[in-house]
Amino acid sequence: MSEGLKKSTPAGCENPLASEEQQEKINEVRRLIGPLSDKLLLYCSDASISRYLRARNWNVKKATKMLKATLKWRLEYKPEEIRWDEVAHEAETGKIYRSNYVDKHRRTVLVMRPSCQNSKSIKGQIRYLVYCMENAILNLPPNQEQMVWLIDFHGFNLSNISIMVTRETAHVLQEHYPERLGIAILYNPPKFFEPFWMVAKPFLEPKTVNKVKFVYSGDPNSRKIMEDLFDMDLIESAFGGKDNTGFDINKYAERMREDDKRMPSFWTRGNLPDATPQPSMATASINSKISESDSDASDEKAEKSSSLQVVAKELSLEDNLSEFANCSKGNGDIN
Repeated sequence: MSEGLKKSTPAGCENPLASEEQQEKINEVRRLIGPLSDKLLLYCSDASISRYLRARNWNVKKATKMLKATLKWRLEYKPEEIRWDEVAHEAETGKIYRSNYVDKHRRTVLVMRPSCQNSKSIKGQIRYLVYCMENAILNLPPNQEQMVWLIDFHGFNLSNISIMVTRETAHVLQEHYPERLGIAILYNPPKFFEPFWMVAKPFLEPKTVNKVKFVYSGDPNSRKIMEDLFDMDLIESAFGGKDNTGFDINKYAERMREDDKRMPSFWTRGNLPDATPQPSMATASINSKISESDSDASDEKAEKSSSLQVVAKELSLEDNLSEFANCSKGNGDIN
């Protein structure tokens, strides 16, 4: 049976289907996608298609549309071709990096420090994020397809909040990396983060929201969450662990350059999905297929229109955040 098809289904999130029915839906998506070039064919493994189906509650039509959009994006954006030297300037402060440890489920851990943002370029920030996601996936062990985000809010303040970056980040992660997040640990988020979280939530799927855990130093329940997930001897002291080694950009650059050497073989190895080899599909063909699926998606458009109205209302919280900033000037720092 294909990787990832026997995983348990969270109650209320997805339709529990027998593995045979899952495989039928996977085969149907593959049929609807049509001929693909080698890299895209490699991307469309059973496990990958299953992630798109799970993200769309096993709705073949919606999953196919979502996957086609990702294939078009990957063909044009070429995320697997991004290399360290192209994005190294974005990484200098350690705002995002892959840790040298994994959690107890052997999942890759991405450490994120939003207060260390060193760029105003949305394009640059997203490109580095994509590089980190591709690198995290490269380092996942067999039979594991999800990762952990460990987000340190030390030093985070209102100046670190960008609605545009949040929206673009949510779009890329949800639309092109579905079901890749296992759990996100928000470590010591400040009190004013709750209004910002309310802004971000409309951009996120309910399943994604449920994977977010708020963790606070000194709280016994939070400590248990961390100990259940990690070997605390390996975790940085910033997260309550025993490792006092800080982020070293030079050592990290060496790791990333070594990973870059592995990336081409990752996308050329011979473990293509269980499907008959098919002729190459040109960009125009993919665009045509995307358009065809778009014409059948009036229900999704109505749904998205409603969501955007909600988001527009929530974005008015930017004014509220400004008020928080003014209050913090008069009442001292908000911790």
